[in-house]
Amino acid sequence: MSTSPYLTLNVVDLTHETDDCVTIHLERADRQPIASQPGQFLTLIVPCEAGKRPARRSYSLSSTPHETPRLSVTVKRVPGGLVSNYLLDNVQVGQQLEVMAPMGNFTVQPNAAAARSLVLIGAGSGVTPLMSILKAVLHEEPQSQVLLVYGNRNEDSVIFKTQLQALEQQYAGRFQVEHVYSQPLGSGGAHQFKGRLNRTMLLRILEQRHALPPAQAEYYMCGPEGMMAEARAALDLLGVPAERIHRESFVASADSAEAAAGQPEGHGTVTADDDDAISARTVTIQYEGTDYQIEVRPDQTILEAALDQDIDLPYSCQAGLCTACRGKCHSGKVHLDEREGLSDSELKQGYVLVCVGHPLTNDVVIEID
Repeated sequence: MSTSPYLTLNVVDLTHETDDCVTIHLERADRQPIASQPGQFLTLIVPCEAGKRPARRSYSLSSTPHETPRLSVTVKRVPGGLVSNYLLDNVQVGQQLEVMAPMGNFTVQPNAAAARSLVLIGAGSGVTPLMSILKAVLHEEPQSQVLLVYGNRNEDSVIFKTQLQALEQQYAGRFQVEHVYSQPLGSGGAHQFKGRLNRTMLLRILEQRHALPPAQAEYYMCGPEGMMAEARAALDLLGVPAERIHRESFVASADSAEAAAGQPEGHGTVTADDDDAISARTVTIQYEGTDYQIEVRPDQTILEAALDQDIDLPYSCQAGLCTACRGKCHSGKVHLDEREGLSDSELKQGYVLVCVGHPLTNDVVIEID
């Protein structure tokens, strides 16, 4: 029997991080723990507009497993953003929120015996999953060191400012924050840099830290696409192996689609090529023990067609990134508009994301995880 991906959680506390950012602390009513990994995200299902389908947004966990039974997400107001504005204007302690269970692959697996160096690179609200990762590593790996390079507009826009200061004191010698401000309010300090967090700035910061061999550290980055591209360019110049660089993104990349070839037998074919024409097709969805036959129009994704028939499939970002809607294609051929959320191995095994999927044949059968 499959386990429902949906949870109803109580808002037990709110922490106002900045003028436009709040951390929402959530627990189950029975205070039982909820499995999660450092760096994962939570999908909130929010009834923002009366008469319309609830909106879903993914927010990285800023909590860690050792803070169980509490899960915390940090939400920054986005100008014109439907969900962020609804939450910041309306969320209150005592109310309930429906969520999907934590998921995501931007994670670390803490090991008490590890003695490693982590460099975390973030800007703005991209610090949220990095916060979860650094707290977990500092708490569970007493021999490991963590450097956080954190870009913001100024000192007042630093999310988790007080908490980061406390962690630096608690883990003195093991944890350091290097702040980068594009428009600083003050005159600067020993661990404060003025300018944009680009490749030049990152190289300057890393090269000043002689105790940290760049190629031997592990790197985790999260933030605007431009910042992450600059950070990756800096790490390439330092000779950091690709397998030591991890990134989290919720913005689809226009050039991320690549063809998945050489599919082994035993399942359907998944492609990101544009060679095959998309037309109206019938798809079979297997979910929670039921087979659903749905008609998918050329202008629809498989997920959109299922939702139009009131089939409550799990989903979140609707951009092919978060993997909440992942399924296994057992037969037929499926085209993906985006494939960034899936690894090459998953594509070869026939996994699809129905939020960006279109059937190319009439024998498509997809089993939703």
